[in-house]
Amino acid sequence: MSRRGRILGSVAGALGVAAAGTAVGVVRQQRQISRRAGEEIAFGTLRSPAISVVAEDGVRLHVEVDEVDAARSGAATTGALERLLRRTKDGSPPVTVVFVHGFCLNLDCWHFQRAAYRGLVRTVYYDQRSHGRSGNSGREHSTVDQLGRDLKDVIDAVVPTGPVVLVGHSMGGMSIVAFAEQFPDLIGTRVVGVALVSTTAGGIDPSRILLPMLPARLAGPFASGAVRTLHLGHRGVDALRKAGRSVATVLTDRLAFGGPVPQGYVEFVDEMLGATPFEVVADFFPMFASLDKFDHVESLSRVPTSIICGTADRVTSIGHSRKLHSRVPDSRLLECEGAGHMVIMERHELVNAELDQLITAASARAAAR
Repeated sequence: MSRRGRILGSVAGALGVAAAGTAVGVVRQQRQISRRAGEEIAFGTLRSPAISVVAEDGVRLHVEVDEVDAARSGAATTGALERLLRRTKDGSPPVTVVFVHGFCLNLDCWHFQRAAYRGLVRTVYYDQRSHGRSGNSGREHSTVDQLGRDLKDVIDAVVPTGPVVLVGHSMGGMSIVAFAEQFPDLIGTRVVGVALVSTTAGGIDPSRILLPMLPARLAGPFASGAVRTLHLGHRGVDALRKAGRSVATVLTDRLAFGGPVPQGYVEFVDEMLGATPFEVVADFFPMFASLDKFDHVESLSRVPTSIICGTADRVTSIGHSRKLHSRVPDSRLLECEGAGHMVIMERHELVNAELDQLITAASARAAAR
């Protein structure tokens, strides 16, 4: 074969793999859910009946499940693709995707992902403890290990059987890493795919989250002391936060996004941040400084794993994702140029395209077992 023929063959092969790897994306397009899915839907309005899952320590976790809508997805899925998305080879339940949100956010932060997969793929969303509509756990249980166990409780309650794909953003990714450390036997058996978005397994400077305007040499000692002190008067802090809403919105824009985004994006994120009591911020704050779990992420190499981050992330910088990628053999790394920490909103079309490939690969793996 000529050199030109080999090149064209390689390109054709690559395109074939890409086409097969985006089967979920093809179906989304057939359902007329385009790359702009969710743009015409008001933030915070995508709802399903609430399910209450009680964690091991008695804290109530608010959970919502979007089931597959056979009437909407059936017409768009035929033959092998229908089998891939709706049931596995032995007739067991199809893949369920569990979304785990980040610090000071709630399940609504997955707006664009929920709009894209609603009715097509079985999906689970929940508010982490002390966040959103879930119960408050207090400082003793505000740890990443507890969050990993909470994830296990949610899976046990609403995904008792069938394969699972885990998708975590920021602190949600840390929850997945803690889950993998505590329940390694489930990686490759129940869990068939993982996405870690804008997150890390350690080495984060939490003071930079709280006080981004201060030099690093001052921010660390001041932030730790300030959080401990202000925890005692958290109600007063909350009142000041509300009074300084305009300043907070500017900081949200700077920290959450890497470039210009619609004002509604900033206001939506700011509302979620502002709804999180400062007591919760103070309870979880020590957790980030002590996080050190990079030695426990290699088990994720057993399943398709996607690592996603914006190159302008000011909270968990791109270096964290690159380190995760280096520690998880055969993982995929998507770097979204110029995007910030809320890449799931700012570059939702790229994030969803990567999740399309992950869900398809994980579904194929589950179907072949």
